[in-house]
Amino acid sequence: MTELLKISLPDGSVREMEAGSTPADVAAAIGPGLAKAAIAARVNGEVRDINRPFDCDSELALITSKDEADALELARHDFAHILAEAVQALYPGTQITFGPATDDGFYYDVMAPPSREPFSMDDLPAIEEKMREIIRADKPLRREVWSRQQLIDKWETEGEAFKAEWARELPENEELTVYWSGDDWLDMCRGPHLASTGKLDPQAFKLMRVAGAYWRGDQRNAQLTRIYGTGWLNKKQLNQHLMRLEEAAKRDHRKLGREMDLFHLQEEAHGSVFWHPKGYRIWRELEAYMRRKMDGAGYREIKTPQLMDVRQWTASGHWGKYAENMFAVPDIVPEVDDTGAAAEAPKVADDAEWMAIKPMNCPAHVLVFKQGITSYRDLPIRLGEMGCCHRNEPHGALHGLMRVRQFTQDDAHIFCTEDQVVEEVRSFCKLAADVYKDFGFTFAIKLALRPEKRLGSDEDWDKAEQELRDAVREAGMMNEEYGWEELPGEGAFYAPKLEWHLTDAIGRTWQVGTIQGDRVLPDRLDATYVGEDGEKHRPVMLHRAIFGSYERFIGILIEHYAGRLPSWLSPIQAVVATIVSDADDYANEAVAKLQAAGIRVEADTRNEKINYKVREHSLAKVPHLLVVGKREAEEGTVAIRTLGEKEQRVMSLDEAIAMLTEAATPPDLRD
Repeated sequence: MTELLKISLPDGSVREMEAGSTPADVAAAIGPGLAKAAIAARVNGEVRDINRPFDCDSELALITSKDEADALELARHDFAHILAEAVQALYPGTQITFGPATDDGFYYDVMAPPSREPFSMDDLPAIEEKMREIIRADKPLRREVWSRQQLIDKWETEGEAFKAEWARELPENEELTVYWSGDDWLDMCRGPHLASTGKLDPQAFKLMRVAGAYWRGDQRNAQLTRIYGTGWLNKKQLNQHLMRLEEAAKRDHRKLGREMDLFHLQEEAHGSVFWHPKGYRIWRELEAYMRRKMDGAGYREIKTPQLMDVRQWTASGHWGKYAENMFAVPDIVPEVDDTGAAAEAPKVADDAEWMAIKPMNCPAHVLVFKQGITSYRDLPIRLGEMGCCHRNEPHGALHGLMRVRQFTQDDAHIFCTEDQVVEEVRSFCKLAADVYKDFGFTFAIKLALRPEKRLGSDEDWDKAEQELRDAVREAGMMNEEYGWEELPGEGAFYAPKLEWHLTDAIGRTWQVGTIQGDRVLPDRLDATYVGEDGEKHRPVMLHRAIFGSYERFIGILIEHYAGRLPSWLSPIQAVVATIVSDADDYANEAVAKLQAAGIRVEADTRNEKINYKVREHSLAKVPHLLVVGKREAEEGTVAIRTLGEKEQRVMSLDEAIAMLTEAATPPDLRD
């Protein structure tokens, strides 16, 4: 008698299928439309190939292109394999390594054959065309289970040294799989894949660039070429993505930072920012805004040392986790001769005490909390700091303002009782939402759950994760409007965290604010308060930030607004520009009145044509240009050109001052 398997579907129905049946067979049994649309399957929660047989009674959800996240992951995975196949077909002797899907595409690391130079941008058109040829051939993608020795033998025979090295490290007791593309090319891979190469749109991908990469990410190993591509479900999605990239290039904060004279970076301080007066004005406005928000929410600002003894970082657990990303120096005073010149650098003794520049503010805030005796009546205590931190980021990871070595956080830590956690987090959710809305962002909230390697008990993690859920629910934000999602394994080593992911003007997302519920650090650093029972208790420590770092947040703002910052944030809020020299005195008078009203304004009385002045100040992203000539001087008026608007408005100087004053008022100070 034929064995029947019970396949449970999302609508609650159950279909009985013969052993050896596949999700494709179920789709065909339901109807031809679904059979054509189904591209993969989720079997008992695991995404699998549409043609992989069931191995037991199963829960099945068929995946179509409407399930965009899963469909894109599958497509990009296939594009990566096809890239590797195309490179080897065009350039025999090329060694392949690995190629995963990425957030917007895929890449594959390869080593060119000894007979040619490493791959370059010039090679990409030919590789693209070969990929399209493979896709149009509609080659079936077939899964097979191999032994480790089979894999080793194949790769060694074919001279694939990198694959052979990896295969030798694979466990014998795991199911090892390869995927065939037709009958002539294969790669070892866990899958899943689409049923055939023809399921991809040959016009839905583009190879973007090449870069150097080291085997297994270690610079001591062989250098490879990484070929990057972007891949989508159809040509329309690809074109939209390429348009976003083009728009993103126009908005690049590094380009706009130069044009607007905001900041610069140079090798003498690699990874740190030189802020120019205009850029630092943006910083100061943000800092003043955040101080008002923190003062209003009951935070008390502190300032803590940049250098602390390494033993403090060891006690906190950070030295064990972040030592390679910390800057540390021995606590040694160099010898100085009579002229005041330093002698040669002293040798560091084995027993020298080491000091570390802080990569985060948390341990120092615990030390402030521990001064004196704290009662439960004093809690919650909210300590904030505009804390400058340093992290030894790799050179290749640095990127303008977005990834730096020296940065300043709008950091704060809340010390509270167990019973106060949910309310404190709920209040923070509301505070963060108010801030992001003031800057014109929409956002999603995600909960990053416990990682595999972590400190603290499972009981404490259970409690901390549930407290964050409860707080978001009480804030009314655990819903689709706020994009609620839980992220398994992505929490910090000491605490789960809520993350705020902002969406900018062109649809990109940026993870910015966080709040973490920590029971580990107070225990490691022996923080206590005296409870109502007269005994010592551990506080819960909530780590929180809204901007994240000022550097990165300013970079995000520049790109979000394409440099056209709101008037209240703009370094120069208005320029009074003359058409003729006869209006110079009136221009200076107007500037004086605007400055008296608190407007950041400059006069442009240069002997240049007005069109030249308009172009120059538009490039500098000045929000308002007040044009004055002989007529305006006689009538006491100005012609206002607002950045981004085609028409100019003529109004009295007093009306202009009132309008600009309203625009220059920070959103939290408006009625």
